[in-house]
Amino acid sequence: MSLDAHRCPNGHLTYPGHERCPDCGRPQTETVDLGDETATVVTWTENTATPPGVRRPNSLAIVEFDVEGESVRAIGQVTADADVEIGDEVRPVYAEQLRDPDAGIREPESQSWDGYRFEPV
Repeated sequence: MSLDAHRCPNGHLTYPGHERCPDCGRPQTETVDLGDETATVVTWTENTATPPGVRRPNSLAIVEFDVEGESVRAIGQVTADADVEIGDEVRPVYAEQLRDPDAGIREPESQSWDGYRFEPV
C-alpha cells in the first residue's frame, strides 16, 4: 500500500486525490508516493473518547509534506507512545491495522483496516 498524493498538470498536490484539482480545476493525472517523505507537524490533538476498536488515547496529527516546492497536508494517527509537538519532523509508517475490525458494527471484510501512522524522526 502506498500513501499517494495526486498532482495535476500545473503541479498542485492534494491528499486524498480528487478527479479535478481543487486549486485550478484541471484533471489530476499523476500520483506521488509520500511513503518515503518526511513531513512537519502543523497541529495535533489527543482523543480520549475513541470509537470502538480505536486505541485510547489516540493522538492525531495534521502534517505537511513539501514535495518539489509544493506542499500537501494529511491527517493521521501518531505512532503509539510517541510525543509530538508543532514543528516536529515525522515520517509515515505503514500499519496493517489502524483499528480492531471486530470491535465495530461493520463486517470486517467490508473495508480495509490498514493505513499509515506518523512517527517522529
